[in-house]
Amino acid sequence: MTSIFQRALGADFDRLHPQLRRRFGFASADGVACVGTGTMDRVWHGRGFTRPFLRLGAQRHILLPGEGSDVPFTIENYAYRDSLGRETVTFVRTFDLTGPRRWDATMIHSPERGCVVDYLGTHQHLAVDLRLSVDDGGGLVIRSGEQRFHEGPLHFRVPGLVTGRAEVRESYDDDLGRFRISVEVTNHRFGPLFGYHGTFTCAFPEGGAVPDAVRPVREQARV
Repeated sequence: MTSIFQRALGADFDRLHPQLRRRFGFASADGVACVGTGTMDRVWHGRGFTRPFLRLGAQRHILLPGEGSDVPFTIENYAYRDSLGRETVTFVRTFDLTGPRRWDATMIHSPERGCVVDYLGTHQHLAVDLRLSVDDGGGLVIRSGEQRFHEGPLHFRVPGLVTGRAEVRESYDDDLGRFRISVEVTNHRFGPLFGYHGTFTCAFPEGGAVPDAVRPVREQARV
């Protein structure tokens, strides 16, 4: 079984740095997970008017409020089959910003949409198309695209005016022996919303059992 990232990148997956291939190359049948711990040099948010918006999204772990320097950070990636039989990977990021702040996501590969779909938050209210590429240094680049809202009978495309466009860059620093990550979320009208950058190391615990704490409360069938 190939990972959802291998499916999305195809032959380009082999262009990733070997440590990134290890980090993004496992699937549920492999019985392994990836848990990163490190420090974000900076966590930031945009202008003052973004704070209520970020706090609202934080209630369901959809957005990240707060700011700081040298922020302790963890990222938990577990691969499993969800209740709908889809190969799924958790992306649960925790930042120690005067108390833990989480930004949760679960990802699948959607043949229907031809990309990775990122379900944001504890209840998978938002489904976001992700386009993956590999840069010249073997780093992974993820850019978000169309976003859709799901809640009960409601199902609609979220207008670009109110969405945040994310760009994630992850690489491996051979000199440091650490992963580097940079995330920036912006709105085309209001500018930068939030982001962070820093480094971390990874452990690859065997067994692959998914802790209940990182699973979404609800799984969304619609992509």
